[in-house]
Amino acid sequence: MDMIKDSAFEKALIGIISEGIPLVSRPYATIAAQLGCSEAMVIEGIERIMARGDIKRFGVVVRHRKLGYRANGMVVWDIPDARVTELGHCIGQYSFVTLCYQRPRRLPEWRYNLFSMIHGHDRDAVVEQVGFIVEQCGLHDIEHEILFSKRCFKQRGASYAQKSQPEHAGIAVNG
Repeated sequence: MDMIKDSAFEKALIGIISEGIPLVSRPYATIAAQLGCSEAMVIEGIERIMARGDIKRFGVVVRHRKLGYRANGMVVWDIPDARVTELGHCIGQYSFVTLCYQRPRRLPEWRYNLFSMIHGHDRDAVVEQVGFIVEQCGLHDIEHEILFSKRCFKQRGASYAQKSQPEHAGIAVNG
């Protein structure tokens, strides 16, 4: 594939995968059919894009309310800076923690530097899970708050292609 076709192919590929990976037994074959190329070309294209760092990872957007999880608690932690990595790994290891990431403090108003999201069937379940984390990770002396969601916003992954003009229109790739 020459550089121009390669770039156009990768743009089209990013446009398609940013809309979500099909939930079928061979998703890359389905994507290949959309692009008019081989399944191997799709896999190789994704590998190139990831190797360059243009895409860092694939993730799943879980529509937790449809699964019966009605309470969403963002737990904000005031972790000593020297222990953020260690305690972040401890907090993030549990299956009920769906996100765990560090952000800069915004002193003096906001002292929290580690954020973790916990979904529960109700608020009591989330509070219980936070208590479990406190016990297991030795966070008794660490200030934290649970910020419960009041609304559910539309959930989707990142989007990189403009909707008005599909990036993959008119591309023919031989494979």
